[in-house]
Amino acid sequence: MTANSSSLATSLVQSVDWLAVAPPTIAALTGLAVLVADLFLSERGKRLLGWGAIAGLALASLSLLPLLDGDRSTFCLTTGAHACSYTADTFALVIQFLVLGGALLTALLSFSALDDLKLPAGEFWFLLLSSAAGAALLPAARDLATLVIALEVASLPAFALVGLRRGDRLSSEAALKFFLSSVTATAVMLLGVSFVYAATGSLHLSRIAGALTHVDPRLDTLAQAGVVLTLVGFAFKTAAVPFHFWVPDTYVGAPVPVAAYLSVVGKAVGFSGLILVTVLAFPAYADVWGPAVAVLAALTMTAGNAAALRQRPERAFSAVRLLAWSSVAQAGYLLVPIAAAGYADSAKDASRAIGSTVAYALTYAAVNLGAFAVAALVARTSPANRLTDYRGLYAARPAAALALGFFLLCLAGLPPGIIGLFAKVTVFSAAVDAGLGWLAVVMALNVVMALYYYLQWTAVLFRAPEHSAAAESVPGGTAEPVPAAGAAVARPRAVPLTAAIGLTAVIGIALSGAPQLVLRFASGTLL
Repeated sequence: MTANSSSLATSLVQSVDWLAVAPPTIAALTGLAVLVADLFLSERGKRLLGWGAIAGLALASLSLLPLLDGDRSTFCLTTGAHACSYTADTFALVIQFLVLGGALLTALLSFSALDDLKLPAGEFWFLLLSSAAGAALLPAARDLATLVIALEVASLPAFALVGLRRGDRLSSEAALKFFLSSVTATAVMLLGVSFVYAATGSLHLSRIAGALTHVDPRLDTLAQAGVVLTLVGFAFKTAAVPFHFWVPDTYVGAPVPVAAYLSVVGKAVGFSGLILVTVLAFPAYADVWGPAVAVLAALTMTAGNAAALRQRPERAFSAVRLLAWSSVAQAGYLLVPIAAAGYADSAKDASRAIGSTVAYALTYAAVNLGAFAVAALVARTSPANRLTDYRGLYAARPAAALALGFFLLCLAGLPPGIIGLFAKVTVFSAAVDAGLGWLAVVMALNVVMALYYYLQWTAVLFRAPEHSAAAESVPGGTAEPVPAAGAAVARPRAVPLTAAIGLTAVIGIALSGAPQLVLRFASGTLL
């Protein structure tokens, strides 16, 4: 009895590959360090917390470099078939780079918002780093328990970030909607996970995939229900229709940098989780989730673009709300290759389809964060951030206007935003190769539809600034221009914000000049 107990204890002991888990670990430890440092710094010294957060995120990103030499796994089962809870493969590293890079750019956007909105610095940086740690953990998770935990670690701090403007009704309302919707989706997903566990007897993705190929006929309905309910939870995180209703109000009510974070990092979390459960855990039920994701993709891009078309500049709609609906439409494009993976003839073809989603996500992250960065700049002098506030931006801030115009053209897929065009063609090709001709047609129609509101906003940037009605009423006087959006009026210079705009513009231009930097993922094997 003693020998058996000793053998069992030995089999459960394993070493932890700290290098493999370094990216999320560094982000989490930096968050704790920032929270503790906040207790001892004066109000004036708390600006150092932001630079500490940036240093931690940069270090976490650099820790990805030693992992490029090959796949590394840890927290593996020591008995029976080989299965691990954490794997740092190519897919995980690319998504972790996107997440940590997106969080780093969000941190640069946030300095001005913290000053202008009087947000508590310590809490903000701690919540941002905690969410980034969970988001970095998720793409490397290889069992459903770790996936759910990582998803919640990424999501719970995000609720607080949305509602961090204390006393602001819109912020509180946005946080409440986000929280209630997310909690409901998580409850549904946990129910699905429990069904999958009951049908397969495992939580590891690789073991689930094998067990679902020969499910007991009496448990087949339970397994199918579990697959569908699990996908519903991740569909909410991706803002897929009909689980998108929280997006517009949440983005508008949140501080602009937080909205930018949700649009990129939050979306990356949802899509990476959706990819892992569909391609790695549920390939046996591709005939169930493949058509479902294809329909979701069509509905999501159509609903997002249709709502974005209603955001007219002459009606003084919110620019952030337009970006929110644009984000929903972009989620539809990102879903297309995942649907194509469900129709793939082999695991290699499915992996290539997933590569198209990853390539598109990298492109979208750079240019969308750039658009939000310019929106954050405009919000400093025009807190309402209406589309009309962008009229005459070129006259006041030519560089910011040109950058925003470039980002919008990238999102539209028009030159000189070549990378946006190539990314859309890659996604379109994935649908055609999978035999989803109808979905490719829907996507083409939606791309044309989106041109209208992207070009309309771009045109507003270069129109002459509106003139003051009061000046026009002065007899014999000349009209004085109203301060245009982004004009430096009683605001200190925002060097980190300007750096974020410049950095995203450089990335967008570099990718347009060398699109193979990201498009190569569409032809390689990620999973």
